[in-house]
Amino acid sequence: MSLKVTVISDAADAPYEQVRAQIAGQARSGALPVGYRLPTVRGLAEQLGLAANTVAKAYRALESDGVIETRGRNGTFIAPAGEAAEREAASAASSYAQRVQRLGLDHASARAAVDEALRATYGT
Repeated sequence: MSLKVTVISDAADAPYEQVRAQIAGQARSGALPVGYRLPTVRGLAEQLGLAANTVAKAYRALESDGVIETRGRNGTFIAPAGEAAEREAASAASSYAQRVQRLGLDHASARAAVDEALRATYGT
């Protein structure tokens, strides 16, 4: 079990997004278990030949998504996914419900918009 990240310079996704997506995918699949210590921002940046700010941006996005947690000087670790993801989804759902109510959409229309967004995202 070790972190495997490759960045393709001419890929459609920005380098920070490639780093974010690969770490998130490995965390979700269990390839990187809860508690796995990630390299420092500078360490991973050097390893990948990227600017430290690029890796820092990926780490900030991962932390915001609840995939990783930073424990000060102790380092950055893969976080328990379920709780953070569920909290984030509940918060997003609550914000969405309040927004569609302000827009005057009825329940069926609001639900249809979510279903369409999920179909577009997941391709089903």
